[in-house]
Amino acid sequence: MSFRIIYTDAYLKRAAKFIKRHPELLPQYEKTLKLLELNPSHPSLRRHRLSGTLRDLHSVSINISYRMTLEFFLEDEMIVLVNIGSHDEVY
Repeated sequence: MSFRIIYTDAYLKRAAKFIKRHPELLPQYEKTLKLLELNPSHPSLRRHRLSGTLRDLHSVSINISYRMTLEFFLEDEMIVLVNIGSHDEVY
């Protein structure tokens, strides 16, 4: 089963800034997107539901320092990317 990833305009702007600041992370970022599309439950993504004001979102890891937040719709096989950055930036 493959999931469809939705890139909003706001997310694309954030991602462009993120990659501009961290070009060395591009391979890890691309790998994360591919894994997310193929298997959002893959252990290396460390996907988990957030709590508090972000309780409608999930988080996945790009690496130990950087995360992506997203909306995850299992029944529709759809993932809407929301934010990207360091732990403190996205939470």
